[in-house]
Amino acid sequence: MLRVTEIRLPLDHPPEAVAKAVAGRLRIKPEELLLCVVVRRAHDARKKSAILLVYSVDVEVKDEGALLKKLAGEVSVKPTPDTSYRFVAKAPEGFGDGGKGLRPIVIGAGPCGLFAALILAQMGFRPIILERGRKVKQRTKDTWGLWRGSKLDPESNVQFGEGGAGTFSDGKLYSQIKDPRHLGRKVLMEFVKAGAPPEILVEAHPHIGTFRLVKMVESMRATIESLGGEYRFESRVADFDIEVRADGTRQMRGVVLASGERIAADHVVLAVGHSSRDTFAVLHERGVYVEAKPFSVGFRVEHPQSLIDVARFGPSAGNPILGAADYKLVHHARNGRDVYSFCMCPGGTVVAATSEEGRVVTNGMSQYSRSERNANAGIVVGITPEKDYPGGPLAGVAFQRRWETAAFVAGGGTYAAPAQLVGDFIAGRPSTSLGKVVPSYKPGVTPTDLTPCLPPFAIVAIREALKKFGQQIRGYDMKDAVLTGVETRTSSPVRIKRDETFQSVNTKGLFPAGEGAGYAGGILSAGVDGIKVAEALAQSVVPG
Repeated sequence: MLRVTEIRLPLDHPPEAVAKAVAGRLRIKPEELLLCVVVRRAHDARKKSAILLVYSVDVEVKDEGALLKKLAGEVSVKPTPDTSYRFVAKAPEGFGDGGKGLRPIVIGAGPCGLFAALILAQMGFRPIILERGRKVKQRTKDTWGLWRGSKLDPESNVQFGEGGAGTFSDGKLYSQIKDPRHLGRKVLMEFVKAGAPPEILVEAHPHIGTFRLVKMVESMRATIESLGGEYRFESRVADFDIEVRADGTRQMRGVVLASGERIAADHVVLAVGHSSRDTFAVLHERGVYVEAKPFSVGFRVEHPQSLIDVARFGPSAGNPILGAADYKLVHHARNGRDVYSFCMCPGGTVVAATSEEGRVVTNGMSQYSRSERNANAGIVVGITPEKDYPGGPLAGVAFQRRWETAAFVAGGGTYAAPAQLVGDFIAGRPSTSLGKVVPSYKPGVTPTDLTPCLPPFAIVAIREALKKFGQQIRGYDMKDAVLTGVETRTSSPVRIKRDETFQSVNTKGLFPAGEGAGYAGGILSAGVDGIKVAEALAQSVVPG
């Protein structure tokens, strides 16, 4: 097959226009196309009065070799790349039975742990998956307990439980990672098998939404179990059994659950997510190499989705092909801080995302339809351990807790979140009431002053950035837009460093993976990292 890219057509083109345009690019008649399949669709909205759809298409013709020769100088016509996934190893027969090797353990059932477990199961390694939280349906009920009743379950919430933090998000499935082996395609294909809409294989910026993610996670669990994998929920890992040899080398020998049970294992995938602070502390105590890493902190901002749609799409706002508009903003503030939009959720809601009592954390979530009235995004400031939280590998955790506690206090101590109108925030005065934008955060917001909820440098930088963003998106700095605090879990505050074999730099058999270890950021990149770690683990068992 041949892949033809950069086919640009008007937003309102008829269906047959794609094949006609492809034939024109190939300099053949439309009837000479034996097959024409759209593999990617994006949009170009730089000219709002004439938005274009941009296609990549796979085609079959009678003599591909001759056509490629004729179009040798055409960069938009190439052979279709091979995106099929190939397993790197296969478990030895009888692996995991008695004396034929110990079954690998995967800690965490978020996107990274899910794909690590799936690939290991598909290769015959029969992994044991340990998840501190509950199954996804029960976890959803527990999460609503906080949103509707201000009742937090520290072990079953937005951060902990089957599906990980990505379950309560926009379900974005795109990333800027380099992916020469098309592992991202493997992730998307498995999601479609599990019930995701097939359009995610085509759209340039695919997403799923929370409700669909719940059903997909259940389907993938059933697949893993059918292949010999074993799930154990409400099984928090409280300690690690690490053998320290006479020569100083260290080897994983198992894990200890909070119940006191010990599970022997020579290979452990650590996919705990960015909020497993107790696990980070235990790893550090046990001598596993952990270092502080940069992350970002800020607030969630909400605008009417219609404002963003008009600003981005002009007269085409509301077109069902385009859907709800998103945005990406960056500003370098005068105080040297970078401010940027993070995890933008079109037509979504701001959600309570704490995992610890007495703290308030916000995040964004959308359903597949993206049909809620507000757009929301994190407006966050980059911070670094050298400048902002020196003092050791876990200093970033203490930094997060400080501001999450401040937000809890400012919100009234009930898990309500502190909120402030953008107009009041820019003017430096507390908010005493809300305006036209109704905040979506549950269990509710308390109008107040947000300045005690973040470091002064962050307040100054965000205040400056909001005014600049208003010049880029008309109305962005509208006085009734709502800021809700705080956004602190943008990424892990630590990195559990690994070597070229994907194992801890000082503890063999431990495979740090995904967001919690500092090697991913989002559902797709976490899934890809899970695949890479599973492959590395398999190759350590079956060399060559």
